[in-house]
Amino acid sequence: MLYHLFDWLDSAYSFPGSGLFQYISFRAAAAVITSLFISMITGKRIINYLKLKQVGESIRDLGLEGQMKKEGTPTMGGLIIILAILVPVLLFANLTNIYIQLMIFTTIWLGILGFIDDYIKSFKKDKKGLSGKFKVVGQVALGIVVGSVMFFHPDIVIKEKVTMDSHVEANEMFRFDSKTNPDLPKYESVRSTKTTIPFLKNNELDYSAVLKFLGDDYQKWGFLIFIPIVIFIITAVSNGANLTDGIDGLATGTSAIIGATLGVLAYVSGNIVFANYLNIMYIPMLGELAIFISAFVGATIGFLWYNTFPAQVFMGDTGSLTLGGIIAVFAIIIRKELLIPILCGIFLAESISVILQVSWFKFTKKKYGEGRRIFLMSPLHHHYQKKGYHESKIVMRFMIIGIMLAVFTVITLKVR
Repeated sequence: MLYHLFDWLDSAYSFPGSGLFQYISFRAAAAVITSLFISMITGKRIINYLKLKQVGESIRDLGLEGQMKKEGTPTMGGLIIILAILVPVLLFANLTNIYIQLMIFTTIWLGILGFIDDYIKSFKKDKKGLSGKFKVVGQVALGIVVGSVMFFHPDIVIKEKVTMDSHVEANEMFRFDSKTNPDLPKYESVRSTKTTIPFLKNNELDYSAVLKFLGDDYQKWGFLIFIPIVIFIITAVSNGANLTDGIDGLATGTSAIIGATLGVLAYVSGNIVFANYLNIMYIPMLGELAIFISAFVGATIGFLWYNTFPAQVFMGDTGSLTLGGIIAVFAIIIRKELLIPILCGIFLAESISVILQVSWFKFTKKKYGEGRRIFLMSPLHHHYQKKGYHESKIVMRFMIIGIMLAVFTVITLKVR
């Protein structure tokens, strides 16, 4: 809103200082400061309100050290994160940007889905919360919306380098790039289902390529492949973040690291100079996402102030489903979703530990009549708690691993 206000003041009246809001770096810095302020200052008030309404966490005794002390700790703290993301984005971002609109929709949609689950648990006193089927339906619906917009919206394009044998119209259309910087190649806008493959040169994969058997116009049917992939990624990452939110500060700190890394990937992909230098996919209009991801990082770090051990508030599904969904959609938008297994390695390990534990238990129970376990407990962080590690040590070590994975993810831009 402030962006649009000062843009109007600058164009209509040349208002002194209003041109500052044209700089993404300034607005990104303002967004992270504002999100930190909101999450840290208003967070205390929200926590007190949740205490007043007795919105406390119901703890099931799993035999973990210090676990029962958390009984009654306010939950639904994800509201703090959502507020700290949305307010700065609404203030400082260009709200006409389709990518910003998608991220706002994702935040609100999954925030509502998680809120319903927490509401049932806290106010209806039903520990099961929202049925898992309804959660999946909500995630699938989001995937359909995001996938459809990404495929059909005319403003969502990538820019491909124009080769010497390309038609003259493309060269004329993008002669601007060569005028402003003669060293840059010419580009043409293309609506595409391509994404980036890590570790490979000429590293682009076109999802619709599997439909080549349909003929020359196979690309118009690419949504049949693209949308299910988007649904799978959103569901997997969102649930992975939800499973990671089991001990104080783990999901929050890990998400902050992932968010900062996604910001770097978005910046280089949306900058024609860096994209050309790194020989990666150039995607116009990504610059505005710097404001969103700055607010995201600020919100998670600010929330960590209250969520670190011993936690004064839990984010609940309101926060964890939202964080995972934001990470997934952001990665899809910048076409780096194939890096998720590396960047979100903590989420992946937590999810795999649950899948292996449940699958092995069911298999051995059917075969031997007695269920057996691979881990002392799942998700993975509970396994280490059972081994006697304090949860603060587990969180810090997982975050260190998360930083290593983040650095490795950035290195993939060059290691091919």
